[in-house]
Amino acid sequence: MAPRPPEPLTPLERLLNDALAHTAPGRSVWVALSGGLDSTLLLTLAAGVCQRAGRPLAALHVNHGLQAAAGDFESHCRTLCTSLGVALEVGRVDVTLNGEGLEAAARNARYQAFDAFVPKGDTLWLAQHQNDQAETFLLGALRGSGVRGLAGMPERRQWRGRTLVRPWLDRPRAELEAAARAHALDWCDDPTNDDLALARNRLRHRVLPALGASGPRMLARSARLAGEADALLYEYAAEDLKALYRGPGCLEVDGLRAHSPARQRLLIRTLCQTLELPTPPAARLESLLEQLGADDDARVHIRWPGAEARRWRGGLYLMAPCQALPAWQTSWNGEEAIATPLGPLRISLCPARRVTLRFRQGGEVIDLAKRGRRDLKRLLQEAGLPPWQRGGVIVVIEAERCLAALDGPERVMFQARDVTVTALDEF
Repeated sequence: MAPRPPEPLTPLERLLNDALAHTAPGRSVWVALSGGLDSTLLLTLAAGVCQRAGRPLAALHVNHGLQAAAGDFESHCRTLCTSLGVALEVGRVDVTLNGEGLEAAARNARYQAFDAFVPKGDTLWLAQHQNDQAETFLLGALRGSGVRGLAGMPERRQWRGRTLVRPWLDRPRAELEAAARAHALDWCDDPTNDDLALARNRLRHRVLPALGASGPRMLARSARLAGEADALLYEYAAEDLKALYRGPGCLEVDGLRAHSPARQRLLIRTLCQTLELPTPPAARLESLLEQLGADDDARVHIRWPGAEARRWRGGLYLMAPCQALPAWQTSWNGEEAIATPLGPLRISLCPARRVTLRFRQGGEVIDLAKRGRRDLKRLLQEAGLPPWQRGGVIVVIEAERCLAALDGPERVMFQARDVTVTALDEF
C-alpha cells in the first residue's frame, strides 16, 4: 500500500516554510512565545514545519512579572512546549522605567532577554501580524513620526548577530484567529489588552474596527511603502557617512554642518541605526544640531534614553551612555591573564615582576624612552584620547612609579623606557 502523501501546507504554514528556507543551515529557529493566541499558533505551526524539515526549534518566554497573570502565562507556555516536544527557555526580567513609558520599558526588557538567550547566528520568529503593523503605523503618525517611525516593524532585520523575522506581518489577525480555532488551541488572554488607558488598545478596540476590513491592510501597506523609502534614504545616508567618518561612532562636525538641517538629522539618525543605538527624540536632536557650532571647549553633551552625543576636537561622537567605573586595583605578576572591569588582561610585562594595576587617578608621570619624564595627562591629550575615555585608562604601577598606560586591557599606549609591555596578540 503506497504511503499517504503529506497534508498540503496551509497559507500560514507556507509562510513559515518560506521563512525557514532563508535561515542559515544548521542554526536553530526560536519562537518568541508570550502565551497569547498569536504566538501560541506560531509555535504550534512552526513545530510541524521544522519537524518536517528536520530543523531544530526552541521557544523563549519572557516573564515580565508585571501582572498577577504572569505565572499563568508561563505555566501555559511550559505545558504547550512539553506537548509539542519543543525546548523552552524562560527569561524573568525586571522592567525599569528610564524616562520612558511602561510599554517601551517592557519592550527593552524583552529584547534584553532575546540577547541573553538566543545565540548569535540563530533566527527568532515573532508573531506580529497585519493589525499590529497598522496599530504601529497609527501610533507613529499620532506621535508625529517621520518616515522611519511610520515604517513600523520590518518583516526581517539583523539585530546583534541574530535574524529577527515576522513571517505573518502581512496576514490579518482574523486569519490567525480562524487558524487557532481550527486547531482547537488554548491560549492566554492578556487582561491588559482591554485597558483603554493605553493608546495601542484604544486604536485596537475603537479606531481599527471603524475602518472596516480593508483599514488594517491599507495602513500596513502604507507602512511597507514608508519602509521602502526609509531603506532608500539609509542607502543614500550611508554613502554620505563614509565621507564624514572619523572613527568608530565619530563624524566630522564641519562636514556635517555643510549639509542642510534635514540632511544632518538624517545622517545622525542613520549613524545611530548603524551603531544599534536609539535615535534621539526630536527635541534632543534639534538641541544637538544647535550645538554643532559650539566651541570645542564647550563640552557639548546631549543625552537621551540609551545613548548620548558629545562633541570634541571637531568630531561628533555618538555612543551608548558611559558607565561609571568602580574603584579598582589589583596585584599582578606581569605574566598571568587576569580579569579587569573592562575585560580580561591581554598583555605581558618584561621583565616580569609584582606590580599594581588600577585606573588612572591623575598626576601620573611616566619616564619614556627618548622623551624623558612626561605627564600622563598631557600624553593622553596629545594622543587624541577623548576626555570621557581617559578615566578608563589602566596604569601599571610599581612603588608609585608608572610603568605603562593601557587603553583598555589589550592596547598598550605608553611604557617606561626600562620595561617592555606587549599585547598578547602581538606574539
